[in-house]
Amino acid sequence: MMAADGGQEEEEQEEEQEEGEHNEVVCLPALSRVAVCGGTHGNELSGVHLVRERLKEKKQKVDEEEDDVVSVVNILTNPRAVQQCRRYTETDLNRCFTRATLSSTVSDRTPYEIVRSQELNSLLGPKGSPQAVDLVCDLHNTTANMGLCVIAYSDSDWICLHIFKYLQHHMSDVPVRYIHFDLPCREAYSLDSLGKHGFALEIGPQPHGVVRSNIYTYMKTGVELMLDWVRLFNSGTVFEGGSVEVYTMVSAIDYPREPHTHNIMAAIHPQLQDQDFCLLRPNDPIFETFSGATVRYQGPEPLYAFFINECAYYEKGIALSLARRRRVEIPAIQMKSGLEHRGDEGTSEEEAD
Repeated sequence: MMAADGGQEEEEQEEEQEEGEHNEVVCLPALSRVAVCGGTHGNELSGVHLVRERLKEKKQKVDEEEDDVVSVVNILTNPRAVQQCRRYTETDLNRCFTRATLSSTVSDRTPYEIVRSQELNSLLGPKGSPQAVDLVCDLHNTTANMGLCVIAYSDSDWICLHIFKYLQHHMSDVPVRYIHFDLPCREAYSLDSLGKHGFALEIGPQPHGVVRSNIYTYMKTGVELMLDWVRLFNSGTVFEGGSVEVYTMVSAIDYPREPHTHNIMAAIHPQLQDQDFCLLRPNDPIFETFSGATVRYQGPEPLYAFFINECAYYEKGIALSLARRRRVEIPAIQMKSGLEHRGDEGTSEEEAD
């Protein structure tokens, strides 16, 4: 009997230890400098107009924000593409932030977006350095029916995951999801990789070259909530842990194409169109050819489809992307005590001509 009691006590102690480890608070440095970026793609207009509005408001409220616990820089990232209302002028800016591209030699013949990526690296980075901005939030629109997505390169960045959890809790009128691109830092190619932490805020559906009021409002709300979270974090708030759903990208599928001309032969099947984040099972309809035949998914496992029929990805040979979904446990977090806020450092605004 005594031995049995002892075993029960050991089990209870182990459970308490596991619970204590789960509830242990992880302390992280303050997020003193945050960048809100729009217009990385010049025809994704929610971010363009939101950054312009934030720049205008910033000029009107300079005195009110002097004592803020975070310095926010608002950047119109690709001004030439914005002026022309095009995704890019010479090459996709949001593929120009790998270590190799950022360290490449530029000349008079270097594409504008590569030159611009190095300028942004000087402003917000250098990438991977202690001097890099603490958090980058890059604003994007998609033509796909994806709601609001936080897209990041890490499934263990507690800052990004807690911001996502906060947005999901406070934005009940739009689906909020977390997409994980599993790439090492040196291969991370997008603007948000310049910061110590970073993510893209991707919202749709919205046609490129168009701004829709509801999509703009979702983006504005998302940015405001993100900054509210940062201020709470920098003020010492403890954010409780828990679990969140993460979609990790596995692969992408191209449209069926003519072997000689490489022209597409089919469109997304009507049953799949606008069904982003549905579970695509083997043998489900995926394309309908222009002659009326159904093409079925031949993958080895069920996966979740997203970026379905994204307009900008036709040139990249992507009809849709596929992801696995799983739950990720995140710990409670709090700002490290004893660190001074640097809200008066690095204050800058930019809307390049």
